[in-house]
Amino acid sequence: MSPRSIDLTQVTEWLDGRARRVQDSLAGEEPLEIRVGDSPLAVTMRTPGHDLELAAGFLFTEGIIQRREQITSMEIATPQGAAQPGNLVVARLENSIQLDAEKTQRNFFANSSCGICGKASIEAVRSRFLRSPNSEFRLSANAICRLPENLGASQDIFSRTGGLHAAGLFTADGGLLVAREDIGRHNAVDKVIGWALREGRLPLAENILLVSGRCGFEIAQKAIAAGIPVVASVSAPSSLAVQLARELNLTLIGFLRGKRFVVYSCDERLILSGAG
Repeated sequence: MSPRSIDLTQVTEWLDGRARRVQDSLAGEEPLEIRVGDSPLAVTMRTPGHDLELAAGFLFTEGIIQRREQITSMEIATPQGAAQPGNLVVARLENSIQLDAEKTQRNFFANSSCGICGKASIEAVRSRFLRSPNSEFRLSANAICRLPENLGASQDIFSRTGGLHAAGLFTADGGLLVAREDIGRHNAVDKVIGWALREGRLPLAENILLVSGRCGFEIAQKAIAAGIPVVASVSAPSSLAVQLARELNLTLIGFLRGKRFVVYSCDERLILSGAG
């Protein structure tokens, strides 16, 4: 059976003193293995769908590649013993890309709630050469407040399951360019960045990233790697995400709900008064 983003199941629903059997939708969660050539690189628990974008985004945000041209081919392959393709992406890279086993080894099992957990050390991530995003980008408070509603309208799987994170890429006026859903928030971000990589849009110097849930260190790092100047989340950022944002001049916004948000770093990019 091919991986599915939604599974159906029978459940017992209790409502106001009465129980009944109903059909429910579950967000899909299956492991995806990413290989470079014949070499296993990573396994991540993800919601099936947009797997090539996820793999491309992962290769880019982890610093394995710097340009889309460095991927010579990428395909969804058939794992050994399986009847059909799925749960395996094989990427082939330019000969100039040499994987450093010492650097890339990070217990490459990133579970669906925390991509940073498997890294050998936070220092290994922070030691990468990451440039500060576009300092000239400007965004109005009104445009920021429109982001959650625009992203929510695109969350098809969440509306059926209630069990997914989302990431959306927006223009400066709050227009949605692309949205991706996944059981792992860092996977949703990789899918968005992988889309941009494959479309030849990097760096994303004139865009905003909105993520559901909290913004952790790894999401901030991925955004900076993609050149995104503003990251917003509907929940809280972590202390390390704030520290990284301040060090590398990323505008980081949390608790974006209704007409309220909190700016944790670089509020100079934001037009906080007047119409917008």
